Amino acid sequence: MKIDILSIFPEMFTGVLGSSILKKAADKGAVQYSVTDFREFADNKHKTVDDYPYGGGAGMVLKAQPIFDAVSSLTETKLSSKKPRVILMCPQGERYTQKKAEELAQEEHLIFICGHYEGYDERIREHVVTDEISIGDYVLTGGELASMVIVDSVVRLLPDVLGKASSHEQDSFSTGLLEHPHYTRPADFRGMKVPDVLISGNHAHIEEWRTKESIRRTWNRRPDLFDEYPLTDQQQKWLEEIKKEDKAY
Repeated sequence: MKIDILSIFPEMFTGVLGSSILKKAADKGAVQYSVTDFREFADNKHKTVDDYPYGGGAGMVLKAQPIFDAVSSLTETKLSSKKPRVILMCPQGERYTQKKAEELAQEEHLIFICGHYEGYDERIREHVVTDEISIGDYVLTGGELASMVIVDSVVRLLPDVLGKASSHEQDSFSTGLLEHPHYTRPADFRGMKVPDVLISGNHAHIEEWRTKESIRRTWNRRPDLFDEYPLTDQQQKWLEEIKKEDKAY
């Protein structure tokens, strides 16, 4: 995968892309990163990329020209016959989910546009962008931090990036539910013991416990997820048991 990031603060990405899983993914050849300062594409001697909004109002607006030209420079040499996804980081965009991460992980080329100021010239949205994404209902100073979140969540899904191919398959939201609790050694830590089933060696019982606890955690923390998750008959039975247990306390 090729990931291009357009930002007027490219130095913000040095530590993130050069550390941990993101660095290992690049070292393995699973992904190639490039961060471009789109001021380089400004067509004025002062390299300004913003201007006052037509009609007046507070704040400055990101100009169309530098973004159009920057994106064009990244797509002149086609990496494949498939067009890149051009992602605008914007609080007005589609709220980001694990499902979206899995969708983007299937692409060959992603281009992220990180804006600042009051907003974007609307022609950027209309003629350059394929996706507008928000990581939550709040406003950041710029799109850099949000793009880092998305890059991290996508790259870890690429083949051979994580230690085991199944490492991400049981993550919260990947299955549609929140992930079950985890424990490690020692089995007894200051009187707090690991559930007996996990050290029983009975893998069928362990899997049953994990599924039930995943349902319990989802019910207690994110019951809204059940609206889109088709429970099996057995899982529905466990959910009813969990609800009764909650009422008993």
